[in-house]
Amino acid sequence: MNRILLALAALPLASTWAQELHAGHGTTAADVPQYQTHQADHGQMPGMDHGQMPGMDHSQMPGMDHSQMPGMDHGQMQGMDHSQMPGMDHGRMPGMDHGNMQMQGGSAPADARDPHAYSGGQTLAKGDYALPGPRRLRLADEHLFAGVLVDRLERVDAGEGHAWVYDTRAWVGRDYDRAVLKAEGDIIGGRLEEASTELLWSHAVSSFWNTELGVRYDTGHGPDQGWLALGISGLAPYWFEVDATAYLGEQGQTSLALEAEYELLLTQRLVLQPRAELSAYGKDDAGRGQGKGLSELVAGARLRYELSRQFAPYVGWEWAAALGNTADLAREEGESTQETRWVAGARFWF
Repeated sequence: MNRILLALAALPLASTWAQELHAGHGTTAADVPQYQTHQADHGQMPGMDHGQMPGMDHSQMPGMDHSQMPGMDHGQMQGMDHSQMPGMDHGRMPGMDHGNMQMQGGSAPADARDPHAYSGGQTLAKGDYALPGPRRLRLADEHLFAGVLVDRLERVDAGEGHAWVYDTRAWVGRDYDRAVLKAEGDIIGGRLEEASTELLWSHAVSSFWNTELGVRYDTGHGPDQGWLALGISGLAPYWFEVDATAYLGEQGQTSLALEAEYELLLTQRLVLQPRAELSAYGKDDAGRGQGKGLSELVAGARLRYELSRQFAPYVGWEWAAALGNTADLAREEGESTQETRWVAGARFWF
């Protein structure tokens, strides 16, 4: 009972002291121990996320050092004006050089395929790293490599019948120079209907392009014919694979063949491959069914699934049309000038 009476007697005194405190009568906030706890250094509060305090104006907190706040998420600080933060210099953020930031792609160095471009003059036979005695180490560009790609091995269904089509290439050589064999043709009823075979010497002229020089031999429709071939192949901007070749025939016939394709990765294994071919001739040759000017256009797409990087079955659709004088020659022989084809096959390499 005595304690209760003492507490009631102290209430007026506590009320008077509080009023004096707020009025600033002889007592400051710093003199109150409870208030001193609010003057703590926010830099020692790693768990504090100011991004969740939308109503907070950091510009009014001169004693606050944000550099000591490892848990701070600036990306969630709504309404924050970084220009009012005198201690923060965005221009001195180490590790971020906007001047060297480039979009994907761009031009490769002119000597990107040169195996000696970055050796600083050092070789295996002379320089700081040369070893005494006979050479034992052989680098990759000093070895011969080879490969075979069967780009298309497919059954073609044109509605009235079907055929088997192959398109393959093989090569052997080094980084800059290779021997290349290209072969494609149609097989109908177990018999080779048309075939084209090329033997070329390929030389790298830049990071993405090769020149090709050699011979071609055609059999099938009409008399056989040989050609001299000069072309260029490689990777055009935006990852288009391009192959352009000019031909000179035995009887002065000239021809131009263009091929382009693109691989669109729908997933890491499912690939859509649009493809187009265009051919033209310099003069009419009725015996071979070749007309002057643009001769044939083939366009289509194949969807393949890579069971492994070296083997992929596919299905596709293709449209072929004879053009110009070649279409006229086809009509004279009672042949169709346009054809829609469904294809199914496999692509593999080793």
